[in-house]
Amino acid sequence: MSIYAKKPTFLSLFSGCGGFDQGFEDSGFECLGAFDNDPIVLDVYRKNLQGQTYLHDLSSNVLPIKYEQNNIDVLIAGSPCQGFSTAGLRDINDPRNKLLLVGGAIAKIISPKVIICENVMGSLSGSHKIYWDFLNKELTDIGYNVDFIECSALDFGLAQLRKRVFLIAYKGKKISKPKLPFLPSKDLREILKDIDNLPNQNDLIPIVDPKIQLLVKHILPGQKLCNVRGGENSVHTWDIPEVFGEVTEKERIVLNTIKNLRRKIRVRSSGDADPVMLKDIEDSCSFPVSSLIISLIGKGFVRKINDKYDIKNAYNGLYKRLDWNKWSMTVDTQFGNPRYFLHPEEDRGMSVREAARIQGFSDNFIFHGSVKQKFKMIGNAVPPPIAAGISDYIKHNLL
Repeated sequence: MSIYAKKPTFLSLFSGCGGFDQGFEDSGFECLGAFDNDPIVLDVYRKNLQGQTYLHDLSSNVLPIKYEQNNIDVLIAGSPCQGFSTAGLRDINDPRNKLLLVGGAIAKIISPKVIICENVMGSLSGSHKIYWDFLNKELTDIGYNVDFIECSALDFGLAQLRKRVFLIAYKGKKISKPKLPFLPSKDLREILKDIDNLPNQNDLIPIVDPKIQLLVKHILPGQKLCNVRGGENSVHTWDIPEVFGEVTEKERIVLNTIKNLRRKIRVRSSGDADPVMLKDIEDSCSFPVSSLIISLIGKGFVRKINDKYDIKNAYNGLYKRLDWNKWSMTVDTQFGNPRYFLHPEEDRGMSVREAARIQGFSDNFIFHGSVKQKFKMIGNAVPPPIAAGISDYIKHNLL
């Protein structure tokens, strides 16, 4: 434990609203500085946590105040993930990717006992791993032992399919790879029980379009709007005539045939599927399809690409309705948008309080700002229970 304070100390880079920090505070750590470039999230941080906050652009690789070397126990950094995420463009040259290296640059200056850097699993994949490799070398070159651990929110008592990678670097004798505490996962029903008793349950993004209000009534728990997959979990636009228009039984057969063939008859070596030749569609249907294809183009269900045909709107995984008896998908910055996620039972998106509960924030954690800003800060946060598990391990094994 640090000789400079009764409690072990930490600094927080890219603190956001404080999910990572909440876990460390819950484990008995004292924050000596939380740094972020967003004044709104720092205001939320101050309403909930004890650490001194600093509005600062960390791309400078320096801190706005000076800390004595060896005077900080832990440096934590949850740098932006947008350039690494498989949900984005994964541009290897996205300038935000370099922010993963800030923790190493600051560590060279203040020499903390332990360094924790967090990001999405996509940061380990393909050429993007070069950033982790660079950070690993920088830290080992200045005397740190480095381990990588992959964490699932399910292992920390949460009901969320969220996986993240953490770099843990520490000084002293090399020890075995960290084994974090394990808690059994819960389903959404257990996580969200009694949620209706909390205030601000209308703190959500409403569905105002009457057509979308009709659409979501066709999506059952565990289902999603998806034109390019089969199975009971995919609801197709041609099965919702009230919203997308009527099709005949033969037109429905044609659409399902295109849906199946586009992934079976491949032309490209990359991508998920390819447009389909008219002959292949006819061979599979065993009846003439030319006039039906023309009709489906006019109705907006099919598009022609050169001499081939494809489903016009993929809708691959929109309006995903959560299931009380299962786990949530990752709580991301769009979690409150009903276009992406629907309440398990009610025809609406998820509320801010529900998203926070799924992320592991306590019910008395105060969020403010616009509804979209609240969802953004919740989605960007490290779930406090994961942070608490890591900080407990560090407290008892590395300090």
